[in-house]
Amino acid sequence: MRAAVLQLSAQGMSSTKLFNYVRIAHKKNVKVLLLGEYILNPFFKELESLSVSMIQEQAQHQIKVLKDLSSTYFITIVAPLIIVKKQKVYKTIAKFAPNSTSYYQQQLLINYPHWNEEKFFSNEAEALQAPLIFKVDGFKFAVMSGFELHFDELWMQLSNKNIDCVLLPSVSTFKSYDRWKHLILSRAFTHNCYILRANRIGEYKDEELSWQFYGDSILASPNGELLEHLGNKEELMIVDMNHGEVIQARRTWGFKEILHKRV
Repeated sequence: MRAAVLQLSAQGMSSTKLFNYVRIAHKKNVKVLLLGEYILNPFFKELESLSVSMIQEQAQHQIKVLKDLSSTYFITIVAPLIIVKKQKVYKTIAKFAPNSTSYYQQQLLINYPHWNEEKFFSNEAEALQAPLIFKVDGFKFAVMSGFELHFDELWMQLSNKNIDCVLLPSVSTFKSYDRWKHLILSRAFTHNCYILRANRIGEYKDEELSWQFYGDSILASPNGELLEHLGNKEELMIVDMNHGEVIQARRTWGFKEILHKRV
């Protein structure tokens, strides 16, 4: 399975770079393209000052662009989007396949005083369910947000789904580089699956803080190894993943078999 991460800063309504990179990915036989959080929409702190109508206009534009790109270049694009329904704003991750579109409503949102997505967005607080799951050429993907990576309860929803790769769009900042890398590698190892993480780049400044988004998009192996990573610049990272490597890692470590003996 050939996939790619597009590491960008916020693009607003401009689609030029997205068009160019999707064409490159298509020429390289990429099947799945992942974008980071708050690339197609303004960063959360900027969203707080925008009208619902403006947010809706941006969402409608981006959805049309991504649908067209997916169908034209026959590539599945996974992209975090802020959408509006009945004048309410939701944080989602969208999957644009050549012949269909699916949305995953983020289930667990940041709720810190300086960054309270949970209060701003209208995402329902319900019992946790499995994240979005889909297949491309027999390779099985799951999608969760960067913040959701922290929660064991959400990973439990994937424990019997035989996922080959978790796609992880994120918006990590505040010198959290090492912590995120260790967490991603640990999750990949204990669940014996690839994790492909896309983090945005760029900067947002308010009166109190400077939010530096440092990139470091990553591919972690089913054995918890760092296979590929980017720096802090705009870049397209193309990676190859193998279902056989996932199966071999699960046979080698036998974590599921140990648990099944106790059921």
